[in-house]
Parts: sequence; structure tokens; C-alpha cells
Amino acid sequence: MTTAIDVAVLGLGPAGARAARAAAAAGCQVIAFDRKRVAGQPVQCAELVPALIGQDAAAFSDALVQSVRRMRTTVEYARADIRTPFPGHMLDRARFDRDQIELACAAGADCRLHSMVSRVDPVSGEFVAGGERFRARVLIGADGPRSRLGHALGRRNRALVHARQISVPLLAACDVTDIFLSHEIPGGYGWLFPKGAIAHVGVGVDAAAHDRLASLLDTLHERLQRDGRVGHSVLARTGGLIPVGGRLSATAQHGARLSLLAGDAAGLTNPVTGAGIHAALASGELAGIAAAGWLDGRTIAPTDYDDELEALFGGALTRALQRRRELLRYTQERAPTPDELRAAWVAYPAYWSRLPRVHERHNEVSA
Repeated sequence: MTTAIDVAVLGLGPAGARAARAAAAAGCQVIAFDRKRVAGQPVQCAELVPALIGQDAAAFSDALVQSVRRMRTTVEYARADIRTPFPGHMLDRARFDRDQIELACAAGADCRLHSMVSRVDPVSGEFVAGGERFRARVLIGADGPRSRLGHALGRRNRALVHARQISVPLLAACDVTDIFLSHEIPGGYGWLFPKGAIAHVGVGVDAAAHDRLASLLDTLHERLQRDGRVGHSVLARTGGLIPVGGRLSATAQHGARLSLLAGDAAGLTNPVTGAGIHAALASGELAGIAAAGWLDGRTIAPTDYDDELEALFGGALTRALQRRRELLRYTQERAPTPDELRAAWVAYPAYWSRLPRVHERHNEVSA
């Protein structure tokens, strides 16, 4: 038997939960699926969110662990520059995701964990999840950088950063996020993010250098131990992929069926910083509203959705993608200089200087 539904949401991270909530609140029949057994676990995130979503974070105060006020950037492990203010919040990401899912359920969405989606057909709207067959009028892909729906649509995040992170004891209270830039970390950076009594220490690199991740992370951890900032014991490990190729075309129509992508699945992660929680929340909300509008006969709802994504994120993604490409070009030719590393990082004025005019779209749209 095949169950017919209005909206199917694939993935229950921030983008998927927010999409399910918005569509259900608008009166749609919504079922949302996630392969995880427990909401938000395992955590594959550095758990830092920028202050611009402070209002969102404040609404879920139980998930807030601490705030950060400054960013300290160390270039080639020599010079540290402090940017003040550079505010943000450290979350308990598992709690945050669980709260988002609870809100979606309260709005009327049927949220199903430990239910993996397979064999998605965007033309018919049919898919299998948890051994059951479904047919949805609207499919929303919010299932990460390797989205199953995105794959079915031919919308793939091909440019990826590989990241690895450990959680270690933090030896002194801290309200600063630390960034480490070096030619030894190609296409990425190292970080230390304080979270109460612990710190997340991690490294992200371009896919071509992923085999160096373990040694780079060990080196950073050892350096921070020598500086007396963190302890030796590793409390947790995580890792994952971060899409860094720019925004994908997020809509597709097949007759009476509509497909939408949101969050990482739509390539909305910043190609330089890897930040994506704000984009996930905002795009998920907009995707749920677009789904409801489409089902209500508003045929321009998908176009409006794509336009709103461009208006919200297009400028920032274009800048970040160009800065990233400049840095990778230097890396392919030679080791980038400290000034070139600074020009590719958001804490420095050079990053925000005027970009040369480019005629290509900032995305791998249908690659």
C-alpha cells in the first residue's frame, strides 16, 4: 500500500524541523523522516551559531550553554588578531534539534526518527521510508550535503570540506572563539570553540587533503595543550562533510509534484566559515511556507522561494565562494602568504573589500 500525503520532509535537523513546523502550521498534512535514532545525535557540528540568530537561540534557552564575544585569529601559529565584538552562541546542539522537532510535532507534523528514506522519485513523489511506501505532493529535502532528494534531482554538492573534531577539557573559562589559519590547512582552518567546561577543537580541509586530517588535528591539540589551554583527554569525537560549492537551485517541478531543497542540501553553508545553522532555520521556514502556498494553488510559490534564498544568502555566498576560490588558486600554485590567508577570512577588512566583477553564477547549479 502507498500512503498519500501533502508534504514529506526528508531530514529532521534544523532545516527539516523548521520546514515541517511551518507547513503543518499552515494546515498541511506533514510527515517528516530522519534516520537518526535520537534527535540531534550523534552531533556533527561545532555548535557555534552567530549572534544574528540570537532571537532564535533565546527562544530555546535550555539549549544555550554560553555566549562568546570575540574572535581571535592566529595566522601561521604566530600572530593573533582579536576582533571585538564578534558575538555568537554555543549551543547544546542535540537539545536544540530536539526542541525544534518538538515544536514541529506541536504544530501537527508527524515526525519519525529511525526512519531512513530510500528510492526517492521526484517525478511521482514516491519514496520508501521505514519499510512503508509514500507518495507526497511536495518533497522537501533537508537531509544534508549528500541529500538523497538532491541526488535524485541532479543537484549535488560536489565541493566538500572534510572536518574532524574532538571535545576536550577547557582549563580556563573563555569567551573567545579561536581560529587558526595556515598554509598547512588547505582550503579550511582549525578552531577552538569554548563550551562551558569543555572545548571543541577541530580542523576542516579541502577534500584533496582529507588524508591529513588526523595528523593536523593531533598537532593542533598538542599545541593547545602546550599552551595550557586544554587537557589531554578526548571526551568525544565527531566529523562530517561541509558543502562549500555555493547555492544550488533549490526547486524543481514535475507536473503536480514539487521538490524543494533547504539547508545544507541546497548548498547554503558559507564556503569560508562553514556556518549553516542560521541558513538552515531560515530556508526551512521558507520551504515550509512555499510548500503550503503551492498546495493552496499559489503557482509562483517555488519561484518566490528561490528568489528569497538569493536575496537572503546570495551576496554572502558569492563573496565567500570567490574568496575561497582565490585562496585555493594560491594553494595550487604555492603556499599562500599570511596576508592572503587573512584576505580569505571574515575577521579581516580585506575579506570585505570590493570583489572584482564576475559573470559566472556563484553555484554549481545543476552539476
